Amino acid sequence: MNDLWRDYRSPGFFDEAFDDSGQARSAANALVRYLGEFGRTELETRRAAADLAIKSMGITFTVYSDAGMIDRAWPFDILPRPIPKHEWDRVREGLQQRVTALNMFVADLYADQRIVADGVFPREVLAQSVNFRPECVRMRPPGDIWAHICGSDLVRDGAGEFYVLEDNLRVPSGVSYMVENRLVSKRVFPELFAQHHILPVDDYASELLDSLNALSPRKDVTPNVAVLTPGVFNSAFFEHVWLAGQMGAELVQGSDLFVDSDDCVYSRTIYGPQRVDVIYRRVDDAFIDPDVFRADSMLGTPGLMRAWRAGNVAIANAPGAGVADDKVVYAFVPEIIRYYLDQDAKLPNVPSWLCMNDTHREHVLANLDSLVVKPANESGGYGMLIGPRSTAAERKQFAELIQRNPRNYIAQPTLALSTAPTLIDGSARPRHVDLRPFIVSRPDDDAFVTMGGLTRVALREGSLVVNSSQGGGSKDTWIVADEEV
Repeated sequence: MNDLWRDYRSPGFFDEAFDDSGQARSAANALVRYLGEFGRTELETRRAAADLAIKSMGITFTVYSDAGMIDRAWPFDILPRPIPKHEWDRVREGLQQRVTALNMFVADLYADQRIVADGVFPREVLAQSVNFRPECVRMRPPGDIWAHICGSDLVRDGAGEFYVLEDNLRVPSGVSYMVENRLVSKRVFPELFAQHHILPVDDYASELLDSLNALSPRKDVTPNVAVLTPGVFNSAFFEHVWLAGQMGAELVQGSDLFVDSDDCVYSRTIYGPQRVDVIYRRVDDAFIDPDVFRADSMLGTPGLMRAWRAGNVAIANAPGAGVADDKVVYAFVPEIIRYYLDQDAKLPNVPSWLCMNDTHREHVLANLDSLVVKPANESGGYGMLIGPRSTAAERKQFAELIQRNPRNYIAQPTLALSTAPTLIDGSARPRHVDLRPFIVSRPDDDAFVTMGGLTRVALREGSLVVNSSQGGGSKDTWIVADEEV
């Protein structure tokens, strides 16, 4: 082995590329052997080529800071994460099961609330949900699908078992980076793609467009699909532009649309008003329609909810879907699956303590130094306490927050997250990773699951925070065909 793998060890963690004896895992064997022939100079050349490709392709993300909003080049590690297809097939089935049950759950909450009446889901949890929208009660989106696009975050524990860490059903982001990572990876390692069967991810945009087209209220014309963005200052604006371009859809802001007296949505174009049939919105519920939600919103379109209720426009994800995008709701997903599908969950949850439960809260407060505490509705890794890396002052602050609003917090054990080889100063070093695959639900068909997902990596040694906004990076995820392993 060359310097890349010399002294590579990940003691106490499941490693994505090597087993406990230091042998390459089956899906990683060809990659490890191939990279073992590289010297430091060649590796640096490949890494520099990746950086150049990212800059030339304009792949950026936005960081909010005290200094303002800063556009940065997308942080990418050239060492991919391989997963065998037979293993991914089990994950895919679990994700399909999960999103099916979650859509049934959301549809029930806005209809008869049977799961609440039957005592499976606590009434008080729903009553205190910040994302339940009374304005959506009795709505019936096509196929009763509310969360058309879901990004579920997965982690592996020390034994290599996949767990669902959280579900993202409001405006999940990151799919553009998954696809762009693959394009960069092909530029860096074209030989490997020519020699091995690495399953593709570039079909996502066409699958998404087909699913959005199927929602159109007009079946006699080619649907006009629009991507609704908050604008250039949003941290995911790169992705909004990317999605619109890949699908051949309009990229619009709220001010580009209007709802006419016929309760239909139109976009303002140089050719005059053009009716919009489907809106893939990347704007939070509270801002999409100032007539119904926040009156001060400049990001939405007045009357949009009126057009949606009239059935003249489809919105994905549907307003109100975020009621299931709640870390307290997450803790009930195994029961939700059992209630609606009469099945056990194929993908387990991470064990969780609900601070609204007196017994759970007592345990959490007594063990803040060893637990991860999360607010129910934050994202991006913000507002968390990672107990083993916290200070006494931080634990005291969180104890006060929990006691003040116990419904808003859950706690989980500090997992031994799996690691993957990551290029650090010319050598491979173990860094913790998670994985966000994307699931597209569609009427009258099985949900589509991406072949892999966005692997995020904590670039700092020992860190568990993988978010790019907080110093994390990303990798290409390779689902390797079984004949290759």
